[in-house]
Amino acid sequence: CPTFPAAPLTFTMEHYTRVFEGNSLFWGNASLDGRLSHVLEGHNVTQVLPLEPPDAWARRQKDVSTYLIYFSNLVKLFNKERPMDYTQRLCCHLGCRLFPNGTSHSFYEVTLNGTAFLSFHVPNATWQRRWPGRHQVAAFAETELMKYPITTQHLQHFLNTTCVSILQAQSTRTGKLSGRSRAPLVLGLILGTLCLLGMAVGIFWCTGGSC
Repeated sequence: CPTFPAAPLTFTMEHYTRVFEGNSLFWGNASLDGRLSHVLEGHNVTQVLPLEPPDAWARRQKDVSTYLIYFSNLVKLFNKERPMDYTQRLCCHLGCRLFPNGTSHSFYEVTLNGTAFLSFHVPNATWQRRWPGRHQVAAFAETELMKYPITTQHLQHFLNTTCVSILQAQSTRTGKLSGRSRAPLVLGLILGTLCLLGMAVGIFWCTGGSC
């Protein structure tokens, strides 16, 4: 029988946001090598696998809740200035894979209403438009996100280092994160909502004819 290479270890996060009439609804999850590790429902995030000690995780939960509340209020403010009577659905899919030979691959993909919207090119830390054809909001979001090099560098570090270190720890079955690791789901969520922020700001300006 032919031999096949072992499947790569994976850590993935799915973050969904629905915006309608100024209201934001959040949900999602994270999985570590096929096992559910985190769940996001509304402004509450739950750690299913004990990747962080209780005291540290309590701080992470508070950070996520605070950020999402702030973001929801920002969307409401935009809606007052530029009311939208249609629904926007955004999905952020990100994570990394660790292959048996030690190589890794990281990714960050964003869809808007089911269509490819943006992606993050990890090697050179740049956002790239994926929307087919010309799209004012996609162009605006790409430009806005690239204005914050520290954020793109953090995201690059998260995907190339933090995410991979989680899988390396999993592969050695230590169950511990490396010293350089940062809160995986929290950072992913915050950076993920930056995509939505770029989209929201884009809609705010573009619907007013200011793109």
